[in-house]
Amino acid sequence: MTVATPAGGGTLERQERRFALALFAPAFLLLLITTTAPLVFLAWNSLQKLDLGMPWLSGFAGLDNYAKMGSDPRFWNSLWLTVVYTGSTVLLQVVIGLSLALLVLRIPRGQGLLRVAAILPIVLAPVVVGLFWRTLVLSPDVGLVDLVTRTLGLGSHNWLGDPQLALISVIAIHTWQWTPFAFLVLLATLATLPPDVYEAARLDRASAWQRFRYITLPLIRPAVVMVVILRTMTALSAFAAIFAATGGGPGTSTEILNLYAYRTSFTELNIGYGSSLAMVLLAITMFVSWLLFRRRRAPA
Repeated sequence: MTVATPAGGGTLERQERRFALALFAPAFLLLLITTTAPLVFLAWNSLQKLDLGMPWLSGFAGLDNYAKMGSDPRFWNSLWLTVVYTGSTVLLQVVIGLSLALLVLRIPRGQGLLRVAAILPIVLAPVVVGLFWRTLVLSPDVGLVDLVTRTLGLGSHNWLGDPQLALISVIAIHTWQWTPFAFLVLLATLATLPPDVYEAARLDRASAWQRFRYITLPLIRPAVVMVVILRTMTALSAFAAIFAATGGGPGTSTEILNLYAYRTSFTELNIGYGSSLAMVLLAITMFVSWLLFRRRRAPA
C-alpha cells in the first residue's frame, strides 16, 4: 500500500534543512575563523624568513626553516624531551590511575568523596598548578617535598633548578594533575564490568592475576586506549604548567618542543622558524593521533 505524501511535505523538509543550516552556519564560521584561519596563517609564516630582530632580511624562505632543523641540536633536544615527557606522563597516569581505580573499587564506602577529591587537580588551571608546585611543593628548604626528604635524611635539593631533577619534577607535576582523569574514567569502566564473569573465573580457580590479565584488561581495553589518546594529546601540547614552574629551564633541560617554539617566536623574535617548529609539533600530534586511533580500532 502506498502512503500519500502531504502536499507541503517537501516544502516543510526544505524549511527544516534551511533552519538547521542557519543554526549550524554561525558556529561553523566561528570555528573556521578561530582554528582554520590561524593554522593557515601559521603554515604561511613557517615558509617565511620572519625575524623581528633583523626585519631587513625578511622574505620568502620556502622550506629553509624546516631544513634548518636537521642541523639544530636544540630542536633535537626538545624533540627528545617531548618524547620522554609524553611517554613518561602517559604511562604513569594509566598505571597509577588503574591501580587507584582497582583499589577504590574494593572500598564499599566513601567512593563519592574520593571522586570529588580526584576532580580538584583537574579543574585547576595548569599555570596555577605550576605555580603551586613551584612555591609550595618543590621550593628548596621550605617546600613539602624538601621537608620530607630532610626528615628521611636525604638532604635538601633544588628540584626545579637542578637540570637532572627539573625534568623529573615537571613530569611529576603533569602526572599529579591529570592522573585523576585516568582514575575516574577507568573507575567508571570497572564499575560496569559483569560480576558473573569473575564468579565463573573463581569457580575455575583462576588466580587474581589471571582474572586481571585475561578478563579485566581485555574488557577495559577501549577505555584504556581512549585515556592514552586523550592524555597523549594533552602531554604533547603541554605548556602552561612547565612555563610557570621552570620556564623551560634551567637552560633547556625542560624545554619541550612546544616551549622551544614559544621561546623562538616570542623571546628570540624569530617568528618564521618558531612557526615551522609549531607546524612540526602539529604534524607529530596528528600522526600520533592517527596511530592511536588505528590501535583503538584494532582487534583485541
